[in-house]
Amino acid sequence: MDRRHFFKTGGMALAGFGLAGCGPKKVIQTAPTRQAVPAFAPRPAIDLTPPRITWDRVIRTTIGLRPHRDSGFVLKGMKFDDKTVIHDYGFGGAGMSLAWGCGAMAADIALEQEDRRAAVLGCGSPGLTAARQLQRRGFAVTIYTLAVPPYTTSNMSSAGFTPTAGLVSAEQRTPAWDAQFRQAAEISYRQLQLLAGAPGYGVYWIDNYNATDDPTLPVGGGPDGDLVPEHLRTGRDREVLGPGEHPFPTKYAIRTQALAIEPSIYLDALVRDFLLFGGKIVIRKFDTPRDLMSLNEPVIINCTGLGSKTLFNDDELVPIRGQLTVCIPQPEVHYRASGRLLNSTINASINPRSDGLVIGNMQERGNWSLEPNEEVRQQNVSAAIAFFAAMRAPTGGVRLTRSAPVRATPSLESFYGEES
Repeated sequence: MDRRHFFKTGGMALAGFGLAGCGPKKVIQTAPTRQAVPAFAPRPAIDLTPPRITWDRVIRTTIGLRPHRDSGFVLKGMKFDDKTVIHDYGFGGAGMSLAWGCGAMAADIALEQEDRRAAVLGCGSPGLTAARQLQRRGFAVTIYTLAVPPYTTSNMSSAGFTPTAGLVSAEQRTPAWDAQFRQAAEISYRQLQLLAGAPGYGVYWIDNYNATDDPTLPVGGGPDGDLVPEHLRTGRDREVLGPGEHPFPTKYAIRTQALAIEPSIYLDALVRDFLLFGGKIVIRKFDTPRDLMSLNEPVIINCTGLGSKTLFNDDELVPIRGQLTVCIPQPEVHYRASGRLLNSTINASINPRSDGLVIGNMQERGNWSLEPNEEVRQQNVSAAIAFFAAMRAPTGGVRLTRSAPVRATPSLESFYGEES
């Protein structure tokens, strides 16, 4: 999706990268510019269980407000009287993806203070990961928050490793910000790799299929291609499945690999770890920076997201409204997929999780409402019903294709340009 147009309502693009598994042989595309569509020899078809999407299987629709700043996230320290306040907020749709890295960098700034007591404002993904990074550096940490999981904004996300999703306007980036982003993304990616497959964290690798009639790469490596060197840009190691090799109602399907995060499991695990390491959580509201002076902790990490608009007068913050519709879980669907029918303008998508089959998404700038948009709900569910009903049924007696552990870890850059 073009970054300059990422606020449009539409289907959800899912993160991922190429899988070398037990399926068809890979077709590697190495050039960053558009190429002629490759010719394909017939290969064994991939067999996938089609998702069962009907209106009577819909169980909920949720709304989340992403905290977006056109100039990107804020990560810096400043003095308020005798307190050191370190800002760590404004991640758009990349909060789950960048939290570990920005939390580590904020904790390193905190190390400049001799006192090893710290307060963290906020209990979503940025706040919890910052708190854990502080604990790893020997701090006694208290989280002050109005909401705890499962009632945080982070719980409302589709979730996955999408480090550039709704993050920054290209024309407002600076070399200093780019350097911060790169460091945060590297740290976060490594941390999430270590959690992938670990019991109880809800982080794992999963196959992702982008069904399309045009498998060629965008010119320039995608909307965020200039963040990285040309030889490391998105899509250099993806698998192109040709006609007859996949079950989707399109000519081609691009199989990549996604690093998935299940918010309800993941955030509860972070809370558990924080408490086990001696952390405390206090339910409290702060109306002005002056209210922070009453805290005992000399170091304060601000992870309040949209709350910083009023608490710290950050007028650049704007909500990007997201909407997800969830159907009854379908454990036999163990892949992500997106695509659209030839006569449709709405992208259909599914994201299977243990708490339900997630459908669709939207990105609406400036809307603070937490009420579902019924028109969007109708469009997303109807598009998913039509698209996935057109999938080819699995071949009788053939073992279904399943997501498998990665043989080689996808590069960090392969996730740039993906949406959450």
